[in-house]
Amino acid sequence: MKITHNYRRHTLIAAAALLSFVAGCKKEADESIDKTIENSATSVTATTGRTFTLVPDANGRLIIDNKNGTYKPGDIINLKGTFKAVFISNMSGTAAAPITFRNPAGVISYFGDPSWSGGGYPCALDFSNCHYIKLGSPNGKAYFVVNGSTSAAREAYFNIHLGNHTDNFEIYNLSINNGGTGIVAKTEPVKGDASTAYPNSTMYNLSIHGISVNNTRNEAMYLGHTATYWDLTAWVPYYGTTAGMTAGHTYVQPIKWNGVKIYSNTVSNSGLDGIQTSAMDNVEIYGNTVTNWATQHNSAHNGGILIGGRTTGTNTHDNIVRNGWGELCQFYGSGTAHIIKNNLFADNEGDGVSMRGAAGASVQFLNNTVANTKGNNLRINGYSGQTGRNIVNGNVFIAPVKGVGTIYSKYYIYLENGAVVTEGTGSLANYKFATVAKAGTSASSLYQITNKALTGGYTAGYVKKL
Repeated sequence: MKITHNYRRHTLIAAAALLSFVAGCKKEADESIDKTIENSATSVTATTGRTFTLVPDANGRLIIDNKNGTYKPGDIINLKGTFKAVFISNMSGTAAAPITFRNPAGVISYFGDPSWSGGGYPCALDFSNCHYIKLGSPNGKAYFVVNGSTSAAREAYFNIHLGNHTDNFEIYNLSINNGGTGIVAKTEPVKGDASTAYPNSTMYNLSIHGISVNNTRNEAMYLGHTATYWDLTAWVPYYGTTAGMTAGHTYVQPIKWNGVKIYSNTVSNSGLDGIQTSAMDNVEIYGNTVTNWATQHNSAHNGGILIGGRTTGTNTHDNIVRNGWGELCQFYGSGTAHIIKNNLFADNEGDGVSMRGAAGASVQFLNNTVANTKGNNLRINGYSGQTGRNIVNGNVFIAPVKGVGTIYSKYYIYLENGAVVTEGTGSLANYKFATVAKAGTSASSLYQITNKALTGGYTAGYVKKL
């Protein structure tokens, strides 16, 4: 059976838009009932009892436009073989019965085109206007493998792309290697389509867990639209005030995500940011390990974990971020409902944790360890509107400026442009050590303080959970 899919998509690269029309073939076989339990997904869901196994066409592609409803909520779709590109559009399950894309149980499936150097099919897996989808492996991330472009043009390649209102999406138990950007999840504004502008629409529920992302040229995860405004006339992002907008141009704000969880992932060797989020409400980032990010040494894109602009209601906890070039954690969120708690931020070549929020932003910064940073351990800048009172309690700050030379008090918590901090006392006190040796700890022990005599008998800083 032949299915043709014609559609428009936009790339991530600055002010460019890539218009791509694609068509392809697939083979399918109804394999009746498959009762494999997906114990690595977040919940047990209803199925139709229908399982399909799809393979790539002669060109290594699978293109499906499901506008006629061939695939139903609850269907399980096994992707078997080596796919250069999988492009899915108009595919929707329901909350109770999502559509599942996976490898056949016990069989490794491969996705992506390492030789891609431009032109059509710039993604390994692309989802457009898809809802209530689960993507991952019932066996483990070694069985669902995405190998992106390794060419000089790889910056324009997306390993996994969720676009055009795609939401209610779960990505789990898979591996991503190389390519430009590991996961891109955002909807581009479109002139004349009000549904692509805030606040007319919202994308709900994104879950990414149990995956590894390694050696991307750009961000490992690019989640949410980073532009404060989008200039539909010039087709460029705009980050200034409304007063500075160009007369005669049309500006919109991109739509936002609501309900995002990013957890238990391993991110390494990304050229730009590790985990980047923006334009989101109700975000939880936890249990991730991020190492060796910002390998391009681009100071404008260098956050290990980035809580970006237009974010509210964020909770970032129990992560390990270390051994990277840029800043360990960057915060640009809005409002007061933000928590950064029990994280290890260590061993980098910039400031440790940097905050520059907006709209009266404030953060509860609790029980973290920030250690061995090239610059300040914690830096808060009120210039863009982080003027609320930040609560900084129970943290351990170790060796700002790598513990070299005179360590001034301001190097532990550096405040500028009206930023305000309240530090706890007693059991909520922060502890500050000029060198790693004075903290009685080490990198190999995750900078945890085991000698409580050094912290007044209290537990302070990062504590690794079993």
